[in-house]
Order: sequence, then structure tokens, then C-alpha cells
Amino acid sequence: MTAPAATGRRERTKAANRAAIIEAARDVFGERGYEAAGVRDVIRAAGLAAGTFYNYFPDKPAVFRAVVEATGAEARRRVRAARTGAEGFAAFVEEGYRAYFGFIVEDPATFAFLRRNLAALRATGADAVLPLGIAELADDLRAVAPAGLDVDYCAHAMVAVGVELGARLMERDPPDVAGATDFATGLFLRGLRAQ
Repeated sequence: MTAPAATGRRERTKAANRAAIIEAARDVFGERGYEAAGVRDVIRAAGLAAGTFYNYFPDKPAVFRAVVEATGAEARRRVRAARTGAEGFAAFVEEGYRAYFGFIVEDPATFAFLRRNLAALRATGADAVLPLGIAELADDLRAVAPAGLDVDYCAHAMVAVGVELGARLMERDPPDVAGATDFATGLFLRGLRAQ
């Protein structure tokens, strides 16, 4: 019976080490940017041995992608949960934006990582896993969108507005989640009515 307990403890340690490396990498890339940061910086910030890093990631691009994937998964989870609970198209738009902007404000380190590394995200192909969730948004839109709405264009436009307003949101002191949500929601709902 000690073997399963040891295996369970080992798996928890592995998960904790991997999470610590990803969190340290997010912070280091957010502070220095992808180009200026090195694996040694990540190792130092994680407080783990160099060998431990290489047990989980072969290089800097791999840990960078892991940060992007973890960030994207959490943002998509929160936004999709908010949209799923919304009743009607207007609430769908509003609750999705509120969840996304709330995520940005709640975790400035994650936003700093994304904002500082946009060029690296595009250059490494990691932009495909950004917390944008365009495909998920398009799928969800099909269930609530007004007839005749070009779901593909709408999903891309909604994400673009979210990303750009999110950048402005973080530059404001204090950040105004309600204002950004109201602006984005009004922009989409008024524009859609005009078509």
C-alpha cells in the first residue's frame, strides 16, 4: 500500500514543480519580455534546480508555450462559463466581456505577460493558443446570434475589441472593468442593430 501513496506524492510534486516553473516563467517573461529573458532567469525565479527545469521543459520556447496554454485555458474557461450562463444575445456579449476584463484586472501578472510578448506570440506561432478562444466564441455565438449575423466576422471582431480594450483598461488608474464592459457591449449591440 505504500507504493500508491508514494506514487501519488510523486505526481503531486511533479505537478507542483511544473506549476512553479510556469508561474515563474510568466512573471519573468512579463517583466523582461521573451527576447530578454533566459532559462536561467526562470530557474532562479522558480527557486528550483536547473535540472528540475529540464525535467519538464527542453528549452525557453517550450516553457513560453506552456505559459500561453495555461493562460489561454483559464481565460477561456472563465469567459465561456460566463457566456454559458447568459440569457439572450445581449447578456451573452456583456457577460463575456465582463469575465474577460475581470480576468485581466484580477491577474495583472498574466496581462503583463501577454501585453509584453505579443510580438513573440506571433513569431513563435503561439498566438493560436492565446486566451482568445475565437473558435469557442464562434461555436457559442451560433446558438444565440441573431439570424443573418456573420458569426466568423463577429467572433474575430469581438476578440479584437476585447484585446485592444483590455490593453487600455490596464493603462487606466484605476482599471474600469464596468466601463470597458459597457463600452464593448454597447459597441456591438448598437452596431449589430444598424445592420
